[in-house]
Amino acid sequence: MKKALIASVALVALSPLGAAAAERTLTISVYAFAQDDFKTLVYDPFEAQCGCKLVVETGNSVERLAKMEANKANPAVDLAAVSMADALAASRAGLIDKIDTAKLSNFTKLYDVAKDPNGDGMSVGYTFYATSIAYRSDKMKIESWADLLKPEYVGHVAFPNVTTNQGPPALYMLGLALDKDTPDLKSPIEALGEKKDDVVTFYEKSSQLVQLMQQEEIWAAPIGRFSWAGFTKLDVPVAWATPKEGQTGGMNVLVLTKGSKNQDLAMQFIDFWLSTETQTKLAEKLIDSPANSEVKLSEAAANNLTYGEETAKSLKLIPSAIALDNRAGWLKTWNDKVGQ
Repeated sequence: MKKALIASVALVALSPLGAAAAERTLTISVYAFAQDDFKTLVYDPFEAQCGCKLVVETGNSVERLAKMEANKANPAVDLAAVSMADALAASRAGLIDKIDTAKLSNFTKLYDVAKDPNGDGMSVGYTFYATSIAYRSDKMKIESWADLLKPEYVGHVAFPNVTTNQGPPALYMLGLALDKDTPDLKSPIEALGEKKDDVVTFYEKSSQLVQLMQQEEIWAAPIGRFSWAGFTKLDVPVAWATPKEGQTGGMNVLVLTKGSKNQDLAMQFIDFWLSTETQTKLAEKLIDSPANSEVKLSEAAANNLTYGEETAKSLKLIPSAIALDNRAGWLKTWNDKVGQ
């Protein structure tokens, strides 16, 4: 009888049910950025820890949100990495579930700004970045966002197009400098429109800015901190501005797909991504600025990222509801005053 029982247990272990349990699959939807590094630092270690298979889908936000919407009745992904505003859009569309943060051992380690970015319990931040002005310190002095429009400077400025991630935040800070704090961004867009013929370019890709500055075609441009490393390698003096109005920026968050059958595994993955070890590895490779407050970085990494509690507290982020509700208006005003 004892031998028969042992044989029975062995058969269960080898059965398709046992194999299925060992081959759990988690499908995630993420940005295409730095995927080789993410595989080495995040995906492979998590697979080794969970004994599961990770399927990674990449693409831009519009494509990925559209896929979530198309598969709403039968979700194709379990978890997604998106912007704050896209998380709110997904929430409004009924595509995501509330996150039970009590199940995340690393949740309390996050900076406060990352714990519940949209105030609805539907997302947690995994990285954020500052947006300020990179400028030629030997050519100009930046004390205010409004300095970009000074007659002696504006002819050497590149400004982000309103359709880019950096456009609205930069316009928001310019508005604060002009004492115009309104969600429609009308005043800063109009002020920029009056100088549109002087501005060197309204850029759409930050990758072009380093070359423009090297060639001295521009002296200044609002950029996200994730683009800063390229400027530090130039053979001309470039500084990161700390304007009196402060810095703005953005945040990327993790969300759970509503109706996913793998939410427990997705929660494990979120916790793994937010861990001090994982966040430190990503930061030291200059991939993501850490949202985990316990991360300690080398001086080299810290100087190239958005890092530290004071910086996290100081960022003036555009609330997601304002971004979603005003996008169409911003674009119309921009096209009217600045042009396409």
